[in-house]
Amino acid sequence: MAFIITNARIISPGVDKYGSVMVEEEKITRIFSSGETLPAGVETIDASGSMLLPGFIDVHCHGKAGADFCDTEAGSLKTVADAKILEGVTTVFATTLTLPESDLAVTCAQAAEYARNRTGAKVPGIHLEGPFINPKCLGAQNPDFVREPDAEMVRRLSAVYPVKRIAYAPECGNGPAFAEEMLAMGVVPSGAHTGAKFAEFKAAYDKGLRHMTHFCNQMTPLHHRDIGMVGAGLLLKETVIELICDLIHVSAPMVQLIFQTKDCDHIMLISDAMRAAGMPDGSYTLGGLPVTVENGAARLTSNGALAGSTLAICDALKNAAEVTGLPLSELVKTTSYNAAREHGLEGLGKIEEGYTADLVILSGDFKVEKVFIDGKRCK
Repeated sequence: MAFIITNARIISPGVDKYGSVMVEEEKITRIFSSGETLPAGVETIDASGSMLLPGFIDVHCHGKAGADFCDTEAGSLKTVADAKILEGVTTVFATTLTLPESDLAVTCAQAAEYARNRTGAKVPGIHLEGPFINPKCLGAQNPDFVREPDAEMVRRLSAVYPVKRIAYAPECGNGPAFAEEMLAMGVVPSGAHTGAKFAEFKAAYDKGLRHMTHFCNQMTPLHHRDIGMVGAGLLLKETVIELICDLIHVSAPMVQLIFQTKDCDHIMLISDAMRAAGMPDGSYTLGGLPVTVENGAARLTSNGALAGSTLAICDALKNAAEVTGLPLSELVKTTSYNAAREHGLEGLGKIEEGYTADLVILSGDFKVEKVFIDGKRCK
């Protein structure tokens, strides 16, 4: 089946122009400039001047629509993956929590089952957030299941379903060697829930650690005597950072500073969403811990610590655009292409001939109008 998305504002890395995009089967086969004659007899979908972007890739999401990737109930993973389409996400990593290995194995098994019968967003792999974190930097993670980095555990879980990304504290155990071992396994290591000083992070950086999880949150802050993790993320240009751009986890001035200091090739917008995303304010749970959501902000009921977010990626992009004023042809790297490149997701993240037709159409105010996965409309 072939169709052409017409009258679109095409936004892709380095591209912002009006035109039309032809899709055949699963691929983008041709891009037409505005005014160029289109083939006759092909179905058209009129974008009416709305923005056409590569489908969003969310590498850090715990849940949505009342469900969590770590729920043991059958169908929970499907609920999250289906709901992510509503915010323009075509690929999502099933992100876990600090839990026992047996629970994490259940999530891996559910992801494997979903991959065989996918209905919503693609789930190419698992993002382990914990349990290899610093117990003094828990945030909303459960202290009962924290342990030191264990490569054999990651191998066991990967045998059930591929682990693509792992968030861990580089100062714990033999953190530098763990980063090196993860990279050899094809897993992207990322510094998270960490009290690492600059030298401790740098030791792991020298072994290949190039990523930071939910930048600024639950990591050593910038200080003039030891610049810590935040300082390292700003100083070391090759470090790729995750950013929760809800203007709650990170303030608008800090978002400005980050984008002025780092280029868009080294930033990934993430949701870090928990089960309350897309749901009304109220009482929820995260990793078995009670969470209260008020005015869209999710916090542990016990101590007020931020407990994930209720953010949608389309809103994260809107916030980044409004705060920074940067061109969308640059910002669009942060919502899909960078994640695809870093995790070996070939053919994703650009609107370009030969790329997979994972696409989202956004209105001028960044509301999701249509979504396509593998050339099939799913919203």
